[in-house]
Amino acid sequence: MVNAEETQRVCGLKKEDFQTTVNGEKTDLYILRNKEGNEVAITNYGGAIVAIMVPDRKGNLANIIQGHDNIQDVIDSPEPYLSTLIGRYGNRIAKGRFQLKGKVYSLPINNGPNSLHGGKNGFNTKVWDATQINEHAIVLKYTSPYGEEGFTGELDVWVAYTLTDNNELIIKYSAKTNKKTIINLTHHGFFSLAGLANPTPPIDDLECQINADFFLPIDETSIPTGEILKVAETPFDFRTPKPIGQDIDADHEQIRHGSGYDHCFVLNKKEEGELSFAARIREPKSGRTMEVYTTEPGVQVYTDNWADGYKGQHGATFPRRSAICFEAQHFPDSPNHPYFPSVILEPGREYTQKTIYKFGIQ
Repeated sequence: MVNAEETQRVCGLKKEDFQTTVNGEKTDLYILRNKEGNEVAITNYGGAIVAIMVPDRKGNLANIIQGHDNIQDVIDSPEPYLSTLIGRYGNRIAKGRFQLKGKVYSLPINNGPNSLHGGKNGFNTKVWDATQINEHAIVLKYTSPYGEEGFTGELDVWVAYTLTDNNELIIKYSAKTNKKTIINLTHHGFFSLAGLANPTPPIDDLECQINADFFLPIDETSIPTGEILKVAETPFDFRTPKPIGQDIDADHEQIRHGSGYDHCFVLNKKEEGELSFAARIREPKSGRTMEVYTTEPGVQVYTDNWADGYKGQHGATFPRRSAICFEAQHFPDSPNHPYFPSVILEPGREYTQKTIYKFGIQ
């Protein structure tokens, strides 16, 4: 029966290739599908999405998210955040230090002089407790113990992935703590709308729109300077659609600091926490589109500036700038910028986030 089911899987991935034991916890592969016959494949190791199978304008299905085809390659990936969940704190904290209630906390330094994506062993390296609800939805749970990676409080985290019949991948997050702490969760999907290949094509021709009048400039170590700048008359103006490649190598200090785009855009919101349009990309050759909606105040846009052609699934390779990431989140280094939206979570309160990636054709 299993074999019959696996031959029907359009992603071509096998459960047994994702089954192992890491630190006493079992890993596996979970498939979501909808009535259109599209699929999303997820492993509970790091919550990594290893396939999103959607059609081009001719009806040809392809995987449009970068991933590996077996658990060992996921664990050993040259890109440790390849389409994984990120926590406890997505993005960077300057020098790995912040204050809470007058106490200084120190986090592992793992990105130049800073702490990135929750430290050396963040949520991307954890085996999550997975429950497949039905063929549309899966829930992942993880309890981050007190002091893990230098963070205070025990944090209970719950993430649900849902694939709707409208070709929306909905990611909902919930978290609670027993001590005042900081939190900034996100998902680091590396999207390649042209489809994975050897080599996966560059994203230069991808048409991109971002619903942001402002962005956060960064210093040479990718920490926000504290300014909030207008995108107008800069390479960061995506208020009307333009090709990613148009300004990606512009002679601009911020482009040099990010080696391309690796910046947080301040999303236009009518009210705090509303679910609203964040971004849209369209791949002109295939006609595939993706829209991003989120309750978060920002989205980190990363154009895969450091990839080197490493090997992915089914013989695909991932060269520099062959993917784009839209990491919905609060702002980088927020604990050290009091006027940025707060990332503090108090006991008795619930952290929530909802982000939607909607796939289509145009």
